[in-house]
Amino acid sequence: MQGFIETEEIKAETAILVGLITKNQNERKTNEYLDELQFLAETAGAVTVKRFTQKLDGPSSVTYVGKGKLEEIRAYIEAEEDAEREIGMVIFDDELSAKQLRNIERALGVKILDRTNLILDIFAMRAQTANAKTQVELAQYRYMLPRLQRLWTHLERQGGGSGSGGGKGSVGLRGPGETQLEMDRRIILNRMALLKQRLADIDRQKSTQRKNRGRLIRVALVGYTNVGKSTLINLLAKTDVFAENKLFATLDTTVRKVIIDNLPFLLADTVGFIRKLPTDLVESFKSTLDEVREADLLVHVVDVSHPDFMEQIEVVNNTLRDLGCAEKPQLLVFNKMDAYTWTEKDPDDLTPATRENVSLDELKHTWMAKMGDDCIFISARERQNIDELKELFYARVKQLHVQKYPYNDFLFEHYEQQ
Repeated sequence: MQGFIETEEIKAETAILVGLITKNQNERKTNEYLDELQFLAETAGAVTVKRFTQKLDGPSSVTYVGKGKLEEIRAYIEAEEDAEREIGMVIFDDELSAKQLRNIERALGVKILDRTNLILDIFAMRAQTANAKTQVELAQYRYMLPRLQRLWTHLERQGGGSGSGGGKGSVGLRGPGETQLEMDRRIILNRMALLKQRLADIDRQKSTQRKNRGRLIRVALVGYTNVGKSTLINLLAKTDVFAENKLFATLDTTVRKVIIDNLPFLLADTVGFIRKLPTDLVESFKSTLDEVREADLLVHVVDVSHPDFMEQIEVVNNTLRDLGCAEKPQLLVFNKMDAYTWTEKDPDDLTPATRENVSLDELKHTWMAKMGDDCIFISARERQNIDELKELFYARVKQLHVQKYPYNDFLFEHYEQQ
């Protein structure tokens, strides 16, 4: 598909990252976003060699950055080419309009991606099942549709055209270009309708499967991408869900039966959330997120070692609100406590303490005082506090089961007698 990176091609490519410092996004926050963008690029197989940032009130509607900054980026690309170090692409940390993409490509002469495009590429690489592949393809078409005109800029370089007599006949150029554009638009709209129907069929099948699971409490793991959800489900379900230190390692919802102290329940691992998650992906992946909607208990997994874990919590909570799931019972599981680092604050430093100055014990006390038994600190990798986590799961699942199936108490009597 034109406009998207091929898996084999991207491995050899180098990338430049571009972000903005604005009144709503300071330099520290911009650098954090670019760190995440670099991780996304690495996940897709690209190597980041340079970053450019610019202070602006907001993105330029024409070229995202100012003309001077764009010229600076172009000069750097040309200098690298002169030194026989070719730049494969430039990646922007926000979604670009068709106009911005077209103008930036003309100015820089290399492949241009935005954050949305990059995430879509990663999803396309990661999709394994028919369901995930269908959802990714639909999201790609949603992204491509308003940008179709950009894909036909090569027509501007063609001379002549029907009825123009050649030369400067813009009408002659406009005809075939618009005809092809409308043909492509119809093809894409028809394909999108087919994909939506296919997803509806898959959703009906999955709904039937969910209804056939019996009277078991459903627990869904949610959280930011790469916080350790798949590692946790592997640990609890003694299974082998794919997990690695890359973004979006899991796209498909995986459901496993878990038994703790002879009490069974269903545990689902879901796709991770991320800042600036493309709306096209959220819309396309709604069927995957039905496991979240239908869950009786949400287990929000947090990477406590991440310096910006508080914002990640807020991103997940906002997404849950968008899904209408904010009021569901929740457990907050702070994972990766083994990787937590902090620096003691100098007594003479009168500035407010930051996350980097707070010890893990202080953090535990703060959150547990705030949430009581609804939060726990663990390390899935090092198996720290896993027994305590299982006890918490058991208590919550049993409580929910009694509430949901009050006439099914024999389940507990049966299991507790074994």
